Order: sequence, then C-alpha cells, then structure tokens
Amino acid sequence: MSRTLTLFDLDGTLLSGDSDDYWIQFLIEEGLEDEAGARAANDAIVARYRDGSVGQAEFVRFYLRTLKGRPLAQLVELRDTYMRRKIRPKLRAAGKALVARHRAADELIALTTATNRFLIELTARELGFKHAIAVEPERGGDQFTGDFSRPINFKEGKIDCLDAWLAARGARRGDFAQIRFYSDSRNDLPLLSVVSHPVAVDPDATLRAHAEKNGWPIISLADTA
Repeated sequence: MSRTLTLFDLDGTLLSGDSDDYWIQFLIEEGLEDEAGARAANDAIVARYRDGSVGQAEFVRFYLRTLKGRPLAQLVELRDTYMRRKIRPKLRAAGKALVARHRAADELIALTTATNRFLIELTARELGFKHAIAVEPERGGDQFTGDFSRPINFKEGKIDCLDAWLAARGARRGDFAQIRFYSDSRNDLPLLSVVSHPVAVDPDATLRAHAEKNGWPIISLADTA
C-alpha cells in the first residue's frame, strides 16, 4: 500500500461551481422542477452552505429529494445528459492534471465529496478516480427513498467517512506517512485540520484566513482562459 494518501474535494476544487447546484439548474431546464420555487430554495441553501450554517442532514436531504420517486432508468438517462451539458465543461483542466500527477506518483488517491454518489459517479470516473467517498443515498427497489446512510460525508462527517473507508481496506490514517487534502471550503476545515498536508484551493474567505494563519499552502486551479 502507498505511504501517501491524497484526497480531493470536488465542488469548487476540481469542478468550477457545485454539482448539486448544477443539478437543480438542469432539472429546471428540463421542466422537472418549478423554476421560481426550486431556484429560490436552492439559492437559500447554497447561501447557508457558504456561510457554514446549514446542517449536515438538512443539506443532504434537500438534494436527495430530487431523486426520490423517479425511476432509476429515467435518472440514469438524465444524469448522462447532465454530465455532458453541465459538468464536463466545468471540470478544471489544472485539476485534472493535478489528479493525474498524484496518481502517477503511485499514491492512494480518493475523491471526498458532500454530493451524493449517484450524481458524482460519472464525474469521479471522468477525473480518473478509482475511489470516491460520497453521501450514500438509500434505494428501495428501482427508486431512491430520499434518505441516506450515515455517517454523512459533510463537515466533520468527512473524517468519520474517511476512517470507515480506510477500515474497510484494512487501514487507518496512522498507516500513512503523509495525508494530503485539497479543498476550497470552510466546511472542510475539520478534515483539513487532521491531515498532515492541508492545501487550500481557490478558498473561500474563512478558509483563506485560516490557511494564512496556519501557514497552509494556497493554490489556484481555476481556468485562466
């Protein structure tokens, strides 16, 4: 097993923008969500995500409701179009290159995201990840229930989910000489604070201040074109 573990956040880090936000936009464009109501509700929860005030379960449940009750075959078809139209154009070239460099160095790499696994499966594959830690939506038959498994891979839950993922591989954090984590968000401060090599990527104001205070590297993966 590699002695270096490198973790990447997705939204705002490797992706310009947010997967859940783009999903709501996509559903509105497809006529599957009420434009006025869905946009207002989404804007409100995004604002609370950015200021750190939204709760784990509330945030996750808000987006999982959009999967509930729809046949899986329909969702898979929608996701393919969403990936092509909304996500692929927003994947950062510098981010892809960074992931490739760490993979070429024979490190254990994983994506860790507060977006649900159904939405990010294709994105993870596109970026070259074999491993992804994500919110796990529950299914009943060929439909999602709108509920989710715990722990929730959001805020401090990212630590619990990382530990569970490593334990399933017969490992623990202490087995690695280095653990690096790239993220843009204040919501990832719990995990950033327990790894050996935290890296702030195009950070929000709170994360930038924390990184500067603690001497963490600050980098940009934003497209310059």
